[in-house]
Amino acid sequence: MKMVSAVIKHFRLDDVRKALTDIGVQGMTVTEVKGFGRQKGHMEVYRGVEYEVRFLPKVKIDVAVPEEKLDEVLKAIQESARTGEIGDGKIFVYGLEDVIRIRTGERGKEAI
Repeated sequence: MKMVSAVIKHFRLDDVRKALTDIGVQGMTVTEVKGFGRQKGHMEVYRGVEYEVRFLPKVKIDVAVPEEKLDEVLKAIQESARTGEIGDGKIFVYGLEDVIRIRTGERGKEAI
């Protein structure tokens, strides 16, 4: 099993959610996050004063998937989150040792 974490632009969230739902992903966790990569922030003006925004708002999606579905999930996220502009985000893939459904006690792929 794998844990897929994708950091994307806010306005792409609905597209990514729909793409994942369409391929059969049944659950995900969404968190509002702030950060920067190569983009390194930008300048904004508030009440006539210019200031630098170093941490940009993004959305982080976490999805647990069986290994055989990994490539399909990565493709769906990448295609639905891409705008072609700087700051589209990143996808991280981690090994997932175990999953336990609290209500039933199911473990592993059955618990996803």
